[in-house]
Amino acid sequence: MFRTALRNVLAHKARLLMTVLAVMLGVAFVSGTLIFTDTYKNAATSQMAKSYAHVDVQVAENTGYSGESHGISRKTLDEVARVDGVAEAVGRVDGYAYVADKDGGLIASGLFNSAANFAPGKDGKDSLYTFTDGGGPTGPGQVALDKDTAHKGGYAVGDSVPVALKGPAKTYELSGIFTTEDDSVARGGSLVLFDTPVAQRLLLRPGFYEYVTVTTAPGVSSTHLAAALTKVLPDSAMAQTGRQLADENAKLVEGDSQLLGGILFAFAGVALFVSVFLIANTFTMLAAQRTRELALLRAVGASRRQVTRSVLIEAMVVGAVASAAGLGLGAVLAAAARATVEFDGGSPDGPLIVTTTTVLVAAVVGVLVTMLAAWLPARRAAKIPPVAAIGSAHLPATTRSLIVRNLFGGITTLLGAAAVVAGAGAGGSEGKGLVGFGAFLAVIGVIVLIPLLSRPAIAVVQPLLRRGFGVAGKLAGQNAVRSPRRTGATASALAIGLTLVSALSVVGVTIGASMDRMTTDIVKADYMVTGNGVPLDPSAVAALRKVPGVRAVSPEQPAWMRLGGIQEDVSAVTPADFDKALHLPVVSGSQDTLAKGQVAVAEDEARAHGWKVGDTLAAVYEESGKSRKLTVGAVFASNEVVRPVVVSADVFEPNATDSFVSKVYVTTDGSTSGKALVDALAGRPGIKIDDRQAIRTELSGDYDTVLNVLYALLGISLVIAVLGVVNTLAMSVFERQREVGMLRAVGLDRQGVTRMIQLEAVVIALFGAAIGIAVGAFLGWAVCELTKADIPGYALTLPWGRFGLFLLLATLVGLLAALWPARSAARLNMLTAIKTE
Repeated sequence: MFRTALRNVLAHKARLLMTVLAVMLGVAFVSGTLIFTDTYKNAATSQMAKSYAHVDVQVAENTGYSGESHGISRKTLDEVARVDGVAEAVGRVDGYAYVADKDGGLIASGLFNSAANFAPGKDGKDSLYTFTDGGGPTGPGQVALDKDTAHKGGYAVGDSVPVALKGPAKTYELSGIFTTEDDSVARGGSLVLFDTPVAQRLLLRPGFYEYVTVTTAPGVSSTHLAAALTKVLPDSAMAQTGRQLADENAKLVEGDSQLLGGILFAFAGVALFVSVFLIANTFTMLAAQRTRELALLRAVGASRRQVTRSVLIEAMVVGAVASAAGLGLGAVLAAAARATVEFDGGSPDGPLIVTTTTVLVAAVVGVLVTMLAAWLPARRAAKIPPVAAIGSAHLPATTRSLIVRNLFGGITTLLGAAAVVAGAGAGGSEGKGLVGFGAFLAVIGVIVLIPLLSRPAIAVVQPLLRRGFGVAGKLAGQNAVRSPRRTGATASALAIGLTLVSALSVVGVTIGASMDRMTTDIVKADYMVTGNGVPLDPSAVAALRKVPGVRAVSPEQPAWMRLGGIQEDVSAVTPADFDKALHLPVVSGSQDTLAKGQVAVAEDEARAHGWKVGDTLAAVYEESGKSRKLTVGAVFASNEVVRPVVVSADVFEPNATDSFVSKVYVTTDGSTSGKALVDALAGRPGIKIDDRQAIRTELSGDYDTVLNVLYALLGISLVIAVLGVVNTLAMSVFERQREVGMLRAVGLDRQGVTRMIQLEAVVIALFGAAIGIAVGAFLGWAVCELTKADIPGYALTLPWGRFGLFLLLATLVGLLAALWPARSAARLNMLTAIKTE
């Protein structure tokens, strides 16, 4: 039986190729995700190990310390240096600095524009940096740059380099160019080195360090030294080994890849689930093609178990081939993802990692999915009695089996729909669980019911087919419902893909419409100015105010404070200009109360903490620790434009030790261009000016990006569904060879045969698409109901245009899938076909 199975695989290579492709795509997702996450984890771990290779022990601020502390003092540094076992203790300062190229543009964008101090030892060298040209900065007018940044900017030692911190860029002499294992540079950022006193003054405060790196004396354990240092450190400081720091930071970096990995695994599951329908159809078709052969095997003594085992061996071979191909494709996908996907501005570099676990998972997933999908067709083929099989090419399902199937499908669908509706109404974590469980039941139930639904649904369009396409249309409609199980399996593959795409579309369009309304209703400003990673200082606001035609300039300072005992994100604004730039969607109270020193809070926050207009709350400033009383003057609808708490800058700034402007809204009289604003901010690298459309794009950019990625991933499941349509039509042509020959003999020409097959494909594709769109719209509504509290100005929006586009695409899918089967049917020799049994 094993040899027979292998011969059957080789005899049906073309038909099994589609199954191999379907399984290969699913396995590629799984293996690619594992390879990508393993590669990213290995690279992150290796990079962090390199970054902390010079650190035996690090002394830094104690994150759990509740008192006031702003770094490690010189006194603490000296105490650390005197501890037995310390070979060297070096004070380090770090922060952010932004290097401009010779045209004034920002060289390295993102979060990794770093600055640090050059701290040479007795030999004049700093162990963290290896200089390839020049040396470290030795005075207030010098800086050193990492090699990549110097190369991108075209700078050489002795050149003048513009470097910005919070205000306009200042010019420094380039003293040297270095290489380093610093994480910010490894992830594509820049690193500027200042002389230590300059770094302390610019980045922290004179006489203090951000942390201290400690080198152990020979024979001293870093763990033991960390414990010894803890005994002499003040409560505001703590000691950790370099290994601990590397592990902690590596885990933080890995979190990004784990999130993406979870998303990719979900879509791998979708692709494999859709593949099940194609595999089941393929093996059903092969079993039907070999009905006589299987019957003869039974007649000469093969048992049902042996026949079943033979088909499963075929599935195992196909799955193994698909797994190997999927593993290779997965490695390619992982390499592409590593080259294109960036987290927070950059990704650590490293070799592609393919572990034994990944190989085993790819093999097991591919083989198991294929064998499970082939199991029912195998059993069905084994149950056909030899005599019946020899005399008949197909035996319909029994009435009892169809009744049980439809009853199960109906009950499951109703239970799933009820759970989805209940979850959408309940909301919260309980509601999410109900919606998720209900969606699973509903999709399974609809899939089970699709064969039953196919007859009445296709019956509706049969008159149109007859009137529009004559005999070919009539035959296409009849053929589409000839085998409801196979038609249902094919339509199910399309339905699953379009269910997810349609649900995403409902959510995406609803959020997009909300963003449009939010931009129109809240943002009155003509431009939004941001630093693109560079903080803006008050001088930038002053420069914008001087631009001719500017009516109002409303800066927003991000801040944090404890309000009523709750840690809150705060937007500090200038009330007079804020009124002209933004209109808060006030629910109660008045926006005008900001000018009176009162506070405005988002509706979600007010509801969660029981705040209302007129309440007096204790406010504690995060930076200074000072406190005061603030009155709630307004409650506004939550939105993505401002933070949950809005206060006047006059209330915030007197108690802030370090403030900066994250964005500035500019309202003009219509005569001012974006270029005039750019010119006013010359000398500040990385400035970005957004007009109203760009503001909308900025607010919804993350949503749009995520949706586009999800659409692309779901496209894989639609590709598999197309292969399923091809398989179904090929099976239909095979079963009807004699029928096609008779039709040709009585006058139906090749064009009529081709049209008949094409219409059948289009009908099946449109039926699956309609089911998917209907279920997807329902699930999309449920998701929107669950998240409407997070969608400002929520109003369900159905994307009718996209639904129409999906139906059009389904029509094209049907036509494309019918090309090969239609061509095969039209080229059948009518005499040969008539003689086919």
